[in-house]
Amino acid sequence: RGLPAISVRPEEGRFLQFLAAACGARLALEIGTLGGYSGVCIARGLAPGGRLITLELEPAHAAVAREHFTLAGLDPVVELRVGDAHSLLPDLARIGPFDFIFIDAEKEGYLAYLDWSLDNLRPGGLLAAHNAFRRGAVLELDADDPRVVATQRFNQSLAQDPRLISSVFPGGDGIALAVLR
Repeated sequence: RGLPAISVRPEEGRFLQFLAAACGARLALEIGTLGGYSGVCIARGLAPGGRLITLELEPAHAAVAREHFTLAGLDPVVELRVGDAHSLLPDLARIGPFDFIFIDAEKEGYLAYLDWSLDNLRPGGLLAAHNAFRRGAVLELDADDPRVVATQRFNQSLAQDPRLISSVFPGGDGIALAVLR
């Protein structure tokens, strides 16, 4: 369908479903939809009456995701917004606070997404971010890839922020996790 091969793996998707259910998420946000696989997993983990808002930059990817949400019977649960997440997030602040936020978009934007999330996540809410390992490159102290450096800074921010309890799920390419105290 023309999508890049960068989606979450099945074990990561099931883990996202588990996380949404474990925190009793009724209102969830996904930043980066791609083809909708992770969104389907998150939506299936929501509490009854729950809602997922998912943001996708690319209209072609959003069209594929819409088809997948429909095929999964999740149209009533999922609201897909198309556009740049940095531009869409300010409007979402009035809807929250969110119970669960999943970040899987451009890595250079992760710190900005974290800042927004900390202002819009309920206490006890859960934040998850994909690609915490960058295929092991986060261990390179002299990394020059901007995506790796951004991921390193994001992971450090989660670990050092006293408002958070954080860890990393080692499945797939790693999912960074944080609970807001």
